[in-house]
Amino acid sequence: MDQQDLRKRFVTLTTAHLADACIRAGLPVRCAPASMSAVEPGDRLLGRACPARHLGSVDIFLEAFEAAEPGDVLVVDNGGRLDEACVGDLVVLEAEAAGLTGIVIWGLHRDTADIRAIGLPVFSLGAISTGPLSLRDRPAGALESATVGDHVVSRADLVLGDDDGVLFVPAAEAENLFTIAERIRDTERAQADRIRAGVSLREQVGFAAYLAARHENPSLTFREHLRSVGGAIEE
Repeated sequence: MDQQDLRKRFVTLTTAHLADACIRAGLPVRCAPASMSAVEPGDRLLGRACPARHLGSVDIFLEAFEAAEPGDVLVVDNGGRLDEACVGDLVVLEAEAAGLTGIVIWGLHRDTADIRAIGLPVFSLGAISTGPLSLRDRPAGALESATVGDHVVSRADLVLGDDDGVLFVPAAEAENLFTIAERIRDTERAQADRIRAGVSLREQVGFAAYLAARHENPSLTFREHLRSVGGAIEE
């Protein structure tokens, strides 16, 4: 997996394209919860996951940076807590200095204005003034995996983020997923161009024919019909 190449390709893609590609490829769609968003709207990120489970102190992040590689994304697991921030401006600055391309936080951040000024993409559940409220014992594997919502993320995963949220995909499947996503993007762009030119989406996908076929075969799904005509709007 060439992350530099993927970053160039991601410029014209979205996490929505790649989520649809996961469905096409028969892979689980692992999205961070919808409540997670970029501190600075419009920010995008892509990189290998560098997981860290927050334990109430910044040292876990410093240790993660020791093992991180340029281009990685710090994935912070603070259990989705909404009563404390676990990342502030110093951690973001240190991540930037270590060559990371962004941070994803299953929890809250603080120092919002400073983080925006730094410019490193940060995605979180929001902001709160207070920092960590207590120290916790370190579990096994604190730097090997992180939980974000319902999903476990490890170094074997690629992290992608944009205005639609954060998506995790197996790094080993990235090349195939990007190729599928690009086909979906091209199909949807062509469909959009035709709508602007006066050809409705219903006409393009033969919706009247679908309704007639469904009348004869009630079990026929729209997705099955779309596959037969090369549509991509639902996958």
